[in-house]
Amino acid sequence: QVQLVESGGDLVQAGGSLRLSCAASGSIFSINVMRWYRQAPGKQREWVAVVTSGGSTMYADFVKGRFTISRDNAQNTVYLQMNSLKPEDTAVYYCNANVRTSWGNNTDYWGQGTQVTVSS
Repeated sequence: QVQLVESGGDLVQAGGSLRLSCAASGSIFSINVMRWYRQAPGKQREWVAVVTSGGSTMYADFVKGRFTISRDNAQNTVYLQMNSLKPEDTAVYYCNANVRTSWGNNTDYWGQGTQVTVSS
């Protein structure tokens, strides 16, 4: 089994910053892409950013220039640095990882989510 554990969510004022972390553990051979998603109340879950095993990144338009995704392959951890936060960034943030397990399967895993609340 593989577990993803997010941390770093908090209440912050508009214009502030937060750094989310997501650590993967368990029967991991390697991790391919790692992604962040978010889900605001009453809305569907939406993709935020992705980082490949080689470090290439892509972002949703609504976070470009404000959020930075990065990863530490040695620690099987992905980060999301969020700057210039807006009230509309309020959501539960989830990490997702495509993992090649020790027994050879490629499977997507999800974390439990971490709450980010941005006050105006």
